[in-house]
Amino acid sequence: MRKIIKKLRDEAARKYLKDILSCIEVNKEHVFLDCGCDDGEWTSKIIKKGDFRIQNCYGIEIISERIKLAKEKGIKVIKRDLNNALPFKGNSFDIIHTNQVIEHLYNTHEFLRELFRITKTGGYIVICTENLASWHNIFSLLFGYQPFSLTNISPTYFGIGNPMAPHYKEKMPNPNSWQHIRVFAYRGLLEHVEEVGFKIEKVSGAGYYPLNFLSKLDPRHSAFLTIKARKPSQ
Repeated sequence: MRKIIKKLRDEAARKYLKDILSCIEVNKEHVFLDCGCDDGEWTSKIIKKGDFRIQNCYGIEIISERIKLAKEKGIKVIKRDLNNALPFKGNSFDIIHTNQVIEHLYNTHEFLRELFRITKTGGYIVICTENLASWHNIFSLLFGYQPFSLTNISPTYFGIGNPMAPHYKEKMPNPNSWQHIRVFAYRGLLEHVEEVGFKIEKVSGAGYYPLNFLSKLDPRHSAFLTIKARKPSQ
């Protein structure tokens, strides 16, 4: 069963990456920030579309080895814990991307407030994260299991409390940054983003185990949520 769920999750991940790309308006003059840029591989794909490439690309990452790899790809990376204030002036970025990051943070309200502060007026953010209200999480609770999206709670192992989790009891390589702290349902995520001042423009769902194609029709219960939200003109 774990192999089947992993296959479905991998399929959903490919879908949400496409959803993210569909949100990005590439302009070589834009200033771009990737919060949690890892090794920069995905960042490098986001900032290119056809013959255009965003030239001013910044990243924030906490793991030193991944920072080195990202810098080798030409990304200007700053080492910083995203639970803290972001080291940029207000109205600095046209686009801010944060994929599979917000669920790892303690103070998500302050994180979103910081994103709003450093986003340019008329600019936008793209956030992708797991959905607590997905059907596979709901059914996990019925069995007395941890929801799939909240099994990374141990500094030692993945998948605690859910034997169907794809990486059940596998070693946790980065215990200080890979644990899940806050997981959002559809409405909670949207309202949390809106309360700091952003306006939601687009919401997409990915993954709907076992019928992944239904996520397009019912993002409220999909495995992953991708939202695009803009900082309105004053």
